[in-house]
Amino acid sequence: MAPIIQSLLDTDLYKFTMLQVVLHKFPQTHSVYHFRCRNLQDTEYPLTEILDDLNEQLDHLCQLKFKEDELLYLRSLRFIKSDFVDYLELFQLKRRFIKAGIDEEGRLDIWVEGPMVQAMMFEIFVLAIVNELYFKRIRSDEVLAEGERRLLAKVELLKKYEAEQNPNDPPFLVSDFGTRRRYSFEWQKHVIEEFHKAAPYIFRGTSNVLIAKDLNITPIGTMAHEFLQAFQALDVRLRNFQKSALETWVQEYRGDLGIALTDVVGMDAFLQDFDLYFAKLFDGLRHDSGDPYEWGDKAYEHYKNLKIDSKTKMLTFSDGLNLEKAWSLHNYFKDRFQVSFGIGTNLTNDMGQTPLNIVLKLVECNGQSVAKISDSPGKTMTDNDTFLAYLRQVFDITEA
Repeated sequence: MAPIIQSLLDTDLYKFTMLQVVLHKFPQTHSVYHFRCRNLQDTEYPLTEILDDLNEQLDHLCQLKFKEDELLYLRSLRFIKSDFVDYLELFQLKRRFIKAGIDEEGRLDIWVEGPMVQAMMFEIFVLAIVNELYFKRIRSDEVLAEGERRLLAKVELLKKYEAEQNPNDPPFLVSDFGTRRRYSFEWQKHVIEEFHKAAPYIFRGTSNVLIAKDLNITPIGTMAHEFLQAFQALDVRLRNFQKSALETWVQEYRGDLGIALTDVVGMDAFLQDFDLYFAKLFDGLRHDSGDPYEWGDKAYEHYKNLKIDSKTKMLTFSDGLNLEKAWSLHNYFKDRFQVSFGIGTNLTNDMGQTPLNIVLKLVECNGQSVAKISDSPGKTMTDNDTFLAYLRQVFDITEA
């Protein structure tokens, strides 16, 4: 079988931005990541049926190295540092750090364990491989035709929104965040090409670095949950892990990549730590769980209380969006904020078949459990309920 991942750039930008900080600030950190499918009951066939092909694809993945033109592209990004690209020139994923098998309950089981500077790079590749292997078995001409029909409808919707925009309003900005849940690489690239061609003033980029490079569009991304979660196990008081993570980010990027993720222990606990110092240093906030309208209203009140003009700040929404939801949120917040939207599954895997809801999450760091207490209960992730209860206690979070 041909390799699904053919370039180490075929991943999300925030993998590189986070890896650069890890390499510079805590390179010795050991980590464990665990795979989970959140909607097993909706699959057309058991995911275990792709296991042999998955292991073959992982063998391929661990042969890849960065090519010269890829390294040159990374060097061209202002926030990527020279010594980090020198590290990537030597980089190769090690097969011994990832194992795929079947767990005691008969489910597909994937574990990544090793140095974080290695382990964290597996995530997007593995999820994209699982998706493509799964959907390849249930692909048909009818499915592709339905995907094309839905894509054309989205393109028309984009054009409609572009025409309806008031030129005095902040722009309606949409990006592709769909690498991890895509139908295939070819389909993701096709969708991005069509969006970019149809509405270049609305469609501002993609999280996928390879496609951004190939199409000469903007790569988008800052940080993910794993970055903040890691600080739960580093040498800081647990209550201060968010402040420490944000401070470390600021020291590394010094004004670049200024969108902070808010839902590692929920928005309320985040805002307690996001004081005037951070509110001035960061360009804005990213929403990834919970009610987006309530979340944005809380952000507005927070900036207002700090006497910061919220119109100078960006809210980025990235939780289960489609174009209609994004347009509605844009109109609700546009008078108070700059607003942007990262749309994933609905862009890159809207084919009339039920998408997989799969994750590969950091669950342990330096031998200690870490956890995410999401604003959406179904997104809370840990392998240690005792630590989760302790984390709730430290941040005074009642169970939803």
